[in-house]
Amino acid sequence: MALMTIRTFATTLLATAAFTLSLPGAHAEEQGPINRAWNDTRSTTTNAWDKTKQGTAKTWDHTKEGSEKAWNKTKNGTSEAWDKTKQGTAKTWDRTKEGSEKAWDKTKNGTSEAWDKTKEGTNHAWNKTKNGTEEAADSTKNWSKRTGKKIGNWGKEAGQDISNTFSGNSK
Repeated sequence: MALMTIRTFATTLLATAAFTLSLPGAHAEEQGPINRAWNDTRSTTTNAWDKTKQGTAKTWDHTKEGSEKAWNKTKNGTSEAWDKTKQGTAKTWDRTKEGSEKAWDKTKNGTSEAWDKTKEGTNHAWNKTKNGTEEAADSTKNWSKRTGKKIGNWGKEAGQDISNTFSGNSK
């Protein structure tokens, strides 16, 4: 049995080989479509890769251009904002400086005027005090003389009145 199995196996193998060799055209035709399919796949893949590369390059260019434009706008906007801030600060400082100078001038003038008025008022008050004091001193000095005269005159008048009362010369 084993011998028969080996003979059957060998015959089948031989028949298969003979059949394969008898069909060289069919074998060549099978290689053509596979080669064509492979070539088509390779070509399609290459085209797809080229398109992907081109699309990526275009996208990168657009991104780069957009980034540059955005950066330029940001840079320009920042420069403009800084210039406006710098100018506004300078204007504000000038106004503050001018206002401070005006306020200082008014304060200085007001202080000078107030000092002049105070000085004049003080001089005027001092003169009145000095004159009043001198007048009071003169008045006090003369008061004793006047008082003495009045007392003397009063005594004389009182004596005259008494004399007249007793003599009957009353008025």
